[in-house]
Amino acid sequence: MEQDVKSLNQKELEAVLVSLGEKPFRARQIYHWMHVRHASSFDEMTDISKALQEKLKAGCQMPVLRQVTVQRSKLDGTMKYLFALPDGNMVESVRMKYKHGNSVCISSQAGCRMGCRFCASTLDGLARSLTPAEMLDQVYRIQEDIGERVSHVVVMGMGEPLDNYENLIKFLEILTDENGLHISQRNITVSTCGIIPNMRRLAREKLQITLAVSLHAATQEKRRELMPVANKYEIHELVEACREYFANTGRRVTFEYSLVSGVNDGAKDAVQLAGLLKGMNCHVNLIPVNPIRERDYVQSGSRAVVAFKDKLEKYGITVTVRREMGRDIDGACGQLRRRQIL
Repeated sequence: MEQDVKSLNQKELEAVLVSLGEKPFRARQIYHWMHVRHASSFDEMTDISKALQEKLKAGCQMPVLRQVTVQRSKLDGTMKYLFALPDGNMVESVRMKYKHGNSVCISSQAGCRMGCRFCASTLDGLARSLTPAEMLDQVYRIQEDIGERVSHVVVMGMGEPLDNYENLIKFLEILTDENGLHISQRNITVSTCGIIPNMRRLAREKLQITLAVSLHAATQEKRRELMPVANKYEIHELVEACREYFANTGRRVTFEYSLVSGVNDGAKDAVQLAGLLKGMNCHVNLIPVNPIRERDYVQSGSRAVVAFKDKLEKYGITVTVRREMGRDIDGACGQLRRRQIL
């Protein structure tokens, strides 16, 4: 089986090169080509010999994603990409332009098995998890396409990142490596629907990334209706794991809360949410739910959103309403891919 060299850190790549009878410094050159210059083939690596290029082609692979399509929002310039993986599976990535720079939202899996009721990514189940190289290359291809540096990365696209834990950790290591893109850990957000054992593992890694937890309800009963993962992990245990994350890392947790009209957006819901998060150093991100054709959920009206926000603030909770990006271009996770594969 061919070795995926793009998923290796520089030390691991050195070991591969030595096993091929090459000098260790060659690893530094190849690593630079892959992670700084974003080469799409070994042939592009002009400062290594043809003989080494042939050795690499014979025993190694360097996965590169193929851009299938890109949509650009006329509203805010958001760009939504559909990429084909080497095996033909497809994933979505999004580039958002902010004052602070370019933020890219990447996928960690092709599809998803979590089954959240308001998400299009999960409608066709999980095809497979992505390798570190496939996660990295979403960032690299977008950076090459726009001709500008990516400064922030959000692992919140298709898939559940903590369901692909080892590959996620290796991806973060290479993404933040000073010999690669060298994106600051503080500019990275990883989202989870609440896989508690892996949240605790992540806390022990003591990284400086932001953890975003998809909460979407303030009670166990209501969360179970929206998110099947709640059948396995109880809501108070989930919040306790978030407190542990802050204690281990000093990084406050962000709670994602999608507002669905008549389901979880009432005054009682806001009071229950404030009670659940009382005394915790956290931030609540309110998201008007993205309508998807396959579900009958309706987005909360602006008055309901403001009332919910005001109620949380009255109880001392830090809260923002997420600015909607790319609504005119299949903004919700999984919609573009689903249209392509059906």
